[in-house]
Amino acid sequence: MSTATESRPTPAAPARPADPARRVTGRRVLRSEWAKLWSLRSTWITLALGLLFLLAFGTIAALRYKSMSASGQQMDPDFADATAYTLALFGVPFALIALGVLGVLTTSGEYSTGMIRSTLAAVPRRLPVLWSKAAVYGVIAFLVGAVGAVGVFLISSGVLSGTAKAMSISDDEVVRGLLGAGLYLGLVGVIGVALGALLRSTAGGISALVGAFLLVPGLMSLLPRSWRTDITPYLPSNAGESIFALQPPTGALSAGAGLLVLLGWTVLALGGAGYRLKRSDA
Repeated sequence: MSTATESRPTPAAPARPADPARRVTGRRVLRSEWAKLWSLRSTWITLALGLLFLLAFGTIAALRYKSMSASGQQMDPDFADATAYTLALFGVPFALIALGVLGVLTTSGEYSTGMIRSTLAAVPRRLPVLWSKAAVYGVIAFLVGAVGAVGVFLISSGVLSGTAKAMSISDDEVVRGLLGAGLYLGLVGVIGVALGALLRSTAGGISALVGAFLLVPGLMSLLPRSWRTDITPYLPSNAGESIFALQPPTGALSAGAGLLVLLGWTVLALGGAGYRLKRSDA
């Protein structure tokens, strides 16, 4: 006589509800990226350099102009059409390098150390990491740029007080232009973040950033004049300069158009970085 043993499936254990304290949210990713950014010594040093470049070069340009004006010597062609505003923002290209390089390091540094694997393990959806890095650093770069621009303009105005080039912060469009300079540097920082994530190389990201904003505009002189006229205003650097120019030169974009063009370049860089982040391993 044989007996059959009846086997019954073991009921599955009920799924445990996700612990709200450990749930990944956009706010927590932002806080994490904020903490990581400020924990690095390079962040403090590079932001200080960016602010120093704005203040120092703008002040030196204003002092140089006042010295030439007071001595009666022939004015340097670079200063012939200068104003307190343009002299104050003389250091923007130098601050661009510092803030853009730090943007690249914000993402490429994690790839070089391997920390990006831990970051993506904690945030499996990946893209929130990129958006958070870009948002956190973009805001910081904007604040540094805007504070530096306002500060150096006040210094430049004081240096040139009583001269023909003196201006006041209450003059038309000045506040808008100074905030535009901060916005330009903030978007440069975001592009740096995107290039670091796209190329995953500090050297490659910095080279691409410097090439796009500083080298390519100089190479436009090699193109035929008709091409140069049509292309140059839409380069990232030229479009960005239109944002804070009080009187855009002939052929340049308006402030609004320049902002839209630079936003387009920013979205393009972020889109490429996001695509690679989703499609390839860390």
